[in-house]
Amino acid sequence: MDPTLPSRHLRPRGGVGSQRITDVELFFDLVYVFAVTQLSHLVLDHLSVAGLAQAGFLLVVIWWAWIYTAWMTNWFDPASPVVRSILAGVMLASLLAAAALPTAFAGGALLFAASYVALQVGRNAAAAALLDRGHRLRDVFERLLAWSLASGALWLAGAAVPPDRRILLWGPAFALDLAAPLAGYWLPGRGRTATADYDIEAGHFTERCRLFVLIALGESIVVAGATAARADLTATAVGCLVLAFLETLALWWLYFGPATERSHLAVRSSENPGRLARDAYTYGHILIVAGIVLTAAADNLLIADPGATIHGVAAALFLAGPGLFLLGASAFQWMTSGRLNRGHVLAIVLLLTTGAIAGHLPVVALAAIATALLGALAIQEAGASRASR
Repeated sequence: MDPTLPSRHLRPRGGVGSQRITDVELFFDLVYVFAVTQLSHLVLDHLSVAGLAQAGFLLVVIWWAWIYTAWMTNWFDPASPVVRSILAGVMLASLLAAAALPTAFAGGALLFAASYVALQVGRNAAAAALLDRGHRLRDVFERLLAWSLASGALWLAGAAVPPDRRILLWGPAFALDLAAPLAGYWLPGRGRTATADYDIEAGHFTERCRLFVLIALGESIVVAGATAARADLTATAVGCLVLAFLETLALWWLYFGPATERSHLAVRSSENPGRLARDAYTYGHILIVAGIVLTAAADNLLIADPGATIHGVAAALFLAGPGLFLLGASAFQWMTSGRLNRGHVLAIVLLLTTGAIAGHLPVVALAAIATALLGALAIQEAGASRASR
């Protein structure tokens, strides 16, 4: 088999412009709207360091399930009935895993782990089976399958042990999943794979990740709107809803603004887009999504009781959400352009400084400070872009 010949299930390469995002991919993403909502509620239901750590752990697992599927659909054509059937199966497994998120560290551990392993192993095995022997991508998916089987055994074993020992197995499974791309999916006798072998269509891949950020931002609006509705839409609740919306708008403006757009364009024009897709998106976007999820949780607390003075993890949400978002956006821009966004760094420092007095301020003041910083950054970047043009 000539490894340069296309498979009938793969997207065509070499055309004018980027591959379009299909209706099947958009339908698939709907499950992750639910997953992100579950994560926000998980944060709110467990406002402690341990609860936040568990939510962060599960967020990365859910992101890993989504981003690996985004990699697959960058190569495989959802117009193929076989590929569409595989995505439907992955979608069902994702739904089951998302439903089990609130009890993943308790009674829902087996459903969560089994669903996650089924979607990772099943997708990689099916993709490898669709490719003829000798095709350049078959080696990539065989490596993916081997690593997902190794971590999958630990995920399933961890679900079977008592909750207080679960992390002893899930921790190594989590580490294996995270380390795999950096290790080049090393296998005995085969060595590592190079990112140049991934042959991604950069335009399609960047748009898929942009859409996931939109999912997370949309979930923020849903959480804020639902909380305001439960508060009977009093004048105070409406005012806080407006403030929460402005904060989400600032996050949207910063991510889809000129500075980040230059980073997306840098990936599309890169000589090695596979490396940037791995570093700047697969890894780098975790912090961006985490920041949005924490901001959504903070908006819920804001609308529920804007005059409250809170401490600890609850107070930290109002500053950690924007801070993580800016840290992720800065890392993304640095990975793609080599430039450090000094405005983001300054805003992060100001957020950390505010954290020293967070316990003495009402939540509406914390939300207003975060919104003002984000809004000022968005306006500054838009002005700098106009000046440079």
